[in-house]
Amino acid sequence: MASYDLIVLGAGIVGAACAERAAGEGLRVAVVEPGPVGGGATAAAMGHLVAMDDDPAELALSRLSLRLWERFADLPLAEFSRCGTLWVAREPRELDGVAAKVARLAAAGIEARPVGADELYALEPHLTPGLCGGMLVAGEAVVYPPRVAQHLLQLACERQAQAYLGRRAVALTAHGARLDDGSELRGPVLVATGCALPELLPQLPMRSRKGHLVITERYPGRIRHQLLELGYADSAHGDADSSVAFNVQPRPTGQILIGSSREFGVEERAVSPPMLRRMLERAFAFVPMLRELQALRVWTGFRPCTPDGRPYIGAFAPRPHTWVAAGHEGLGVTTALGTAQLLVEQLLGRAPAIDPAPYAPTRMLR
Repeated sequence: MASYDLIVLGAGIVGAACAERAAGEGLRVAVVEPGPVGGGATAAAMGHLVAMDDDPAELALSRLSLRLWERFADLPLAEFSRCGTLWVAREPRELDGVAAKVARLAAAGIEARPVGADELYALEPHLTPGLCGGMLVAGEAVVYPPRVAQHLLQLACERQAQAYLGRRAVALTAHGARLDDGSELRGPVLVATGCALPELLPQLPMRSRKGHLVITERYPGRIRHQLLELGYADSAHGDADSSVAFNVQPRPTGQILIGSSREFGVEERAVSPPMLRRMLERAFAFVPMLRELQALRVWTGFRPCTPDGRPYIGAFAPRPHTWVAAGHEGLGVTTALGTAQLLVEQLLGRAPAIDPAPYAPTRMLR
């Protein structure tokens, strides 16, 4: 029976980041993943590295993580592109909150500035006429999440982590985790299985939130920044059964990634033509030029959502030696590295870089 200092269940970008961080601290790490590494929510993600400032805890975790992402800026496989984020206002009232957003980001050490209408069109000429302005966060970037997850796991394995690929954890035991082949791994367990978290820890509520994405053929230079509407958080943080928001992203390949949609209570992975049409019409309303482009692929994915929108990061108190890192909704890529640091700091009994209390799993025990 193999024994480890940490058994990571799940090799999405959050689990892989935690494994890499723990292995880097000299811990004996095992990683259990039944599917492709980075093949779940990670593979379906847009890959934006963006600071959301609507919730102080979310901003603190994003800020911590964004600084850690700088290590990937020169790594070609990560497809790290510092395209910046341009938040766009359709109506004057949406500009009312920009000064406060700039101030909150500045307090977190993130540079942002207001953008007037004239500059908005100088930055992005293909935006629809009549927009009012917005906010530019020039230092933000995008990455290709599946490749990063694979790279993180590779780094962990180079530091002697053991990968149990093609294996699934079917139960938590008194001393570790039992796998689907009947074997048992002994040691503290980190459950980083995203939407599947309740299969092992039913005491922690989690909902799946379906999303659609479209990627186009290559059109270099048509879109220069990641574009979001200033009302994006209403969709991201809302609890409506379905919603859409404008989010368009230029990929380093010259392709354009179009999002985003959100649906609760939908389990099938198939593309929903009505939802896809609704999402695209939202994007076309901001960038009419997108109607002319050739789409290459459409896909769906599921975001793991906690009731209060904050991820679970930390010890699962009812079970000794059990830890959780899951429920990041649409910010799993942005906050993966910060999550790993916060989790491993707690695991090792060190003073954490940020207050861990807002993410404590025990806050949501059924």
